[in-house]
Amino acid sequence: MTGQAQEYDFFPAHVLRTRRLGPTLLRVTFGGAALRGFASGGRDQSFSLFLPHPGQDEPELPYAEGEGWFAAWRAIPAERRAVLRSYTVRAQRAEPPELDVDFALHGTGPDAGPATTWASTAGPGARVVLLGPAVADNRSVSFRPPADTGCVLLLADETALPAAGGILEWLPPGTRGLAWIEVPDAADIQDLAAPDGVRVHWLVRAPGAPSGLLPALRAADLPDGAPYAWIAGESGTVKELRRHLVRERGVDKRAVTFSGYWRRGASEDRLREEASAGRS
Repeated sequence: MTGQAQEYDFFPAHVLRTRRLGPTLLRVTFGGAALRGFASGGRDQSFSLFLPHPGQDEPELPYAEGEGWFAAWRAIPAERRAVLRSYTVRAQRAEPPELDVDFALHGTGPDAGPATTWASTAGPGARVVLLGPAVADNRSVSFRPPADTGCVLLLADETALPAAGGILEWLPPGTRGLAWIEVPDAADIQDLAAPDGVRVHWLVRAPGAPSGLLPALRAADLPDGAPYAWIAGESGTVKELRRHLVRERGVDKRAVTFSGYWRRGASEDRLREEASAGRS
């Protein structure tokens, strides 16, 4: 299964094991010989994950050449075509080839989305396909601080926690900065590695309450030096955080990387449909 543009390729894989990290978070470890070619760039490396529908042994994909894969995938009837979701690499090991992916579980029973349902029930051997980088320096790594960065600011909710964890581990010694990570349950808090100069603050969001990330940022004294900010999570909150940094703090908008990983009231399928309509 090759032929995708040089930067990306399809990688069939299977579940090796799963581990619950907290009430909201589940780690799935994938394996398979094809993952030797999966070249993660670290940090917030993202990829597309194709999952089977209930009753399918493996996800149904067209494996079309180049960028044509998306149109070919959409042409498959919705009840058959693979479920498509975006995730971040939490960790990767070379031999044997393994890839850790942390799933944020939302909803239960009929209220759960297809990815939550799949991850909650997946056992060893369950087959998936990843569409990810064949080269480490790829467009799906967003955290790229300029050379003159004086301090790093990270703001994330539980969906961006795996990416934030990867970024913190990647930061070189001597980095100064602040990180705020919000989770829905105190038991979801993790012991993340970070340079001594980066302070990590955990926020626990009460059920039904708005995000506490913006109040926490507003109350903070930022370190000296030119800041580089990375913001990811619910799109509405992400926009508010970026607006505060640029308009109220005077941070150069070019020094703010932001990404809406999800939007309240909208599924990823709907967001992809909107994005596709915007491109047409």
